[in-house]
Amino acid sequence: MPRKYTYGPYPSRRLGLSLGVDILPKQKLCTFNCVYCEIGPTIRLVSPEYRISLPPSSEFRKELIDILKYFPHLDSITFGYNGEPTLNENLLDFYAITTDVRETMRWTGEKPKITIFTNSSTIYSQEIRNKLMKFDVVVAKLDAALSSDFQRTNHPHNEILDIDVIIDSLVKLKNIMKENKLAIQVLIYNSYRKDFISNNNERNIEKLALAIKKINPDIVQIYSIARIPAQYFVYSIDDNRKKEIVKCFKEIINNDQIKIEYY
Repeated sequence: MPRKYTYGPYPSRRLGLSLGVDILPKQKLCTFNCVYCEIGPTIRLVSPEYRISLPPSSEFRKELIDILKYFPHLDSITFGYNGEPTLNENLLDFYAITTDVRETMRWTGEKPKITIFTNSSTIYSQEIRNKLMKFDVVVAKLDAALSSDFQRTNHPHNEILDIDVIIDSLVKLKNIMKENKLAIQVLIYNSYRKDFISNNNERNIEKLALAIKKINPDIVQIYSIARIPAQYFVYSIDDNRKKEIVKCFKEIINNDQIKIEYY
């Protein structure tokens, strides 16, 4: 049967065996146009105030059941992929069905986490924060803590608020997460172009560490480009650089309760 909402499961570097759930139109819909994006440039760059109504059809529940019965060892059911999932105002309708289906299935170990990826651009809204807090794991993007690096790296819509507002919004989200987990994902990359400064610069790395210390997430995930990026001139940092960043983060954050990982 052709699938409308799900893809995979695939082994994820950060989540284990993950079944993807895409609740957006098939054309990428996002508030960012990141230079490194592995699903290509953003064709529909929209305001963080933009909302689309795409409620789940009756096929969604059936599709989940038909897939999940073959994967009793699944680690995560993960919302994301084709843009920013919080742009769909029906996000919690999908979440409710997913939660209900998960409870009816038999699992060989722990039941899979319900995870969502967000680029953090919409969480200044209390309504969005109240939706995100329901997920077992929220994986929130923060690639830059300086406005210049933010603009170059993420190419946000011109109505996106300043990076400091995004950081403060992540603090507010963490404060209401309760038992659920907040992970900050940090993608660091290099540039072939001498006239294009990547976010792999010491000032940005230090400011990121200070921002993360302020946010106080449960997990920090440092990673880099693993597939063909949207822009030809950016490329992955190596493992040695990832280890250097981990060391810098640990020294500045100085909090053993925050798990800092690299991939």
